[in-house]
Amino acid sequence: MPRDPMQRAKLVIDLATGEAEPTPEPSKDARFVEAGRQGGLIGGKLRAEKLTPERRSEIARRAAKERWKSG
Repeated sequence: MPRDPMQRAKLVIDLATGEAEPTPEPSKDARFVEAGRQGGLIGGKLRAEKLTPERRSEIARRAAKERWKSG
């Protein structure tokens, strides 16, 4: 799918009228997906262990402030 809105609109019309054939999206390699997931699971735990309780509290305070910010 093109990123440009005009090219995307033309492609949608071409697909609807049958002037273009849909192209399948490239699939992700399952090995790399699993490796990325494992790294994410490990990384969060290691980061939490390295942070001091004060720093964790500061991060949580800032996150809550952003979450409850009006507007």
